[in-house]
Amino acid sequence: MRAIATALPVLLVVLTLPANAQWLNHPTAGVPRLPDGRPNLTAPTPRSADGRPDFSGLWEPDPSGGTPSAFGAVVTLPAEFENVAARLKGGLPYRQWALDLRNARQADHGKDNPDGLCLPLSILQLHSHPFPRRIMQQPGILAILYEKDIDYRQIFTDARPLPRDPQPSFFGYSSGTWDGDTLVVQTIGFREGLWADGEGNPLTESAKVTERFRRPNFGALEIQITVDDPKAYTKPWTITLNHRIKLDTELLEYVCLENEKSRGHLVGK
Repeated sequence: MRAIATALPVLLVVLTLPANAQWLNHPTAGVPRLPDGRPNLTAPTPRSADGRPDFSGLWEPDPSGGTPSAFGAVVTLPAEFENVAARLKGGLPYRQWALDLRNARQADHGKDNPDGLCLPLSILQLHSHPFPRRIMQQPGILAILYEKDIDYRQIFTDARPLPRDPQPSFFGYSSGTWDGDTLVVQTIGFREGLWADGEGNPLTESAKVTERFRRPNFGALEIQITVDDPKAYTKPWTITLNHRIKLDTELLEYVCLENEKSRGHLVGK
C-alpha cells in the first residue's frame, strides 16, 4: 500500500467532482476528425507558425502497462509513478547511500512523500502523475500548467544559457533547443531531497535532467528523460514516458491542503 500517500488524493478528487462541473464536457477546438466524427488521434502533428511541432494541449500520462492504484478501478497509475525505473533494464545504478535512502523511505511507507505532504513534486514525479497538465507553447517559452496543486513550470526556448549559480528550487531552471522536430530541454538547479517517484528514489541538487519532447502525431506525446545525477547514481540513466491528449475537458482547481485529513491515517513509523 505504498501508493496510498499519493493515490488517496486522486481518489478524493475523482469522487468529489460534481457531475456538472464547469467545462468538463466543453468540446476541444481544432480536433481533426474521422469521417464518423470521432477524433483522429493519428492525424499529423500540429505545427506552430515557425514550422515547429506544437506541443500545446491538455495531456495525461498513458497508463498502458501501468497498475491499478491502491483503490482499484478508480485510476490506473503509470508504472513509473510508483517506480521511475519500472521499465528500465537492470534498474537504477545506485550509489549505496541513495539505495539506503530509497529503502528507508519505503520502510516508512512513503510517509514523507511530498505528494502526500502537499509539497511541490519533482519534474520526474510530475511527468508520471495521473492528474492532467496543459502545455502552452509560444515563441521563446513553453509553459506547463499542472492541475496538481495548481503548479506551473517554465521552459525557455529563447536560447538563454542555464544559470551558473542557480538558487535551488523544486523544478530547477529549464532551457530548451530544437533538434529537428525534437525539443531538447536541459534542467539544473534542483533543491536537495526531491523524490523521483513514489518509492522515494532520490533526485539531488547535483542532477542534470535532459528531456527530449516529441509529438509523433496529434494524439501522442513522447518524453525521453535522461538523469545525470552523479551524487546519487554511478552513471546516467534514461527512461521514456508516453502521454496522450485529453479532449473535451479542462483543468480543475485542486488545492491539496484544503480540508486535508488523510495524512493522520497513513501507516508509518
